[in-house]
Amino acid sequence: MPESPHAPLASPDSPPRTGIALSQQLLAAAQAIRGVLTGQSLSEALDQTPPALRPAAQALSFHAMRQLGFVQTARALLAPRRPPDRLTEALLLLGLSLLEASLRQADGAPLIPGTPIYTEHTLVHQLVQAAQSDRHTRPAKNLINAVLRRYGRERALLLPQILSKPLARWNHPDWWVGALQQAWPQDWAAILQAADQPPPMTLRTNVRQISRDELLTQLRQAGIIATPVGSAGLILDRPLPVRDIPGFADGRWSVQDASAQRAGELLPLQDGMRVLDACAAPGGKTAHLLERHTLALTALDSDERRLARVADNLQRLRLSSDTVQLRCADAAAPADWWDGQPYDAILADVPCTASGVVRRHPDIRWLRRAEDVTRTAALQASIVDALWPLLKPGGHLLYATCSIFPQEGESQVQSFLVRHGNAQRLPAPGQILPGGTDHGDGFFYALIRKQTSAAIG
Repeated sequence: MPESPHAPLASPDSPPRTGIALSQQLLAAAQAIRGVLTGQSLSEALDQTPPALRPAAQALSFHAMRQLGFVQTARALLAPRRPPDRLTEALLLLGLSLLEASLRQADGAPLIPGTPIYTEHTLVHQLVQAAQSDRHTRPAKNLINAVLRRYGRERALLLPQILSKPLARWNHPDWWVGALQQAWPQDWAAILQAADQPPPMTLRTNVRQISRDELLTQLRQAGIIATPVGSAGLILDRPLPVRDIPGFADGRWSVQDASAQRAGELLPLQDGMRVLDACAAPGGKTAHLLERHTLALTALDSDERRLARVADNLQRLRLSSDTVQLRCADAAAPADWWDGQPYDAILADVPCTASGVVRRHPDIRWLRRAEDVTRTAALQASIVDALWPLLKPGGHLLYATCSIFPQEGESQVQSFLVRHGNAQRLPAPGQILPGGTDHGDGFFYALIRKQTSAAIG
């Protein structure tokens, strides 16, 4: 059977061939992009997408989010007046991102892995069809056609004007670029470039069910190539749906980034310890602690819906037990939930801007504002200050964030040490920049020991 004219020409990670018209996939992706343009997270927007369209909508919208600064600049040049309807604007932005990728490939330029590629004629035709199919965008179908056709004709002349804007060149808000330039004067450009590369898919072996070597053998038998990382991780040579990887339903592994896996390895634990995971949802680090040790563990989170995911994950991994307690409460208000018994160890994976995981969630950079860094830093300080009295003398607190902003990492910890004279900082990775030796996300870790009175004196 010949290939569908609506199928991507290249890229194994591009939208799957579902038999659904490309115009419907484009419209679904544009609806998700519209959600981001109006302040909604891409995950929330995609949750509203019909299941049959969701994989394609995710692949297309992720691509557009990674190129949003470029295409917003291009759209402003080609159509200076913002379209009256946000869905029309989203279709234009999506169309320009896909058209630019197709034209770049035609020029022989390197592309980001997983970039969806279509012929120019097919793409423009299907975008017009998508506009025609929705009453909000139908009046703008001629505008969409004209803008995309003009970009195809005049791209060589437009590119220098577009790329003269930092927003288009770096595909991050100007304040974000400035913050990284100040914090990481030697690394900021590499950090921004890494954010536009899709992350690898990394598994964490559930060592209570299977050894990593045994899991690696099972993957190879299924034709899946993987490389060990850390003590229990495996980086796949290409992302796959979990249903296509043996052992997921049996709880033999979880998907978890290599940087995130370090939390379970850094906190010094022994069987029988009383442990608090203070901001636990969705439960990846909770599960990792329980895979490594038998603990009296409390998993705390302020979001009841997200806390339910912790329970689901533990059940799939066969880690549910009478020694694990799930509590929906605010970590910064222990008076509402703490039983007065101190903990041997506390994992404080506190809320943050998530600036270290933008390659995994490319909408984050467009949803955050500069003032969010100050706001989350204040929240983090309130949480760790509230948790510190709950820790036994001699116990350990592991402070963690998936951020690359120093206000949420090194500066936060330095301030904590000043406020708490009985806090002793121990060796830990500190700031991990995205895409390093283990190809992990951006993370920060600080391990802090609570000194006894004798040690302080």
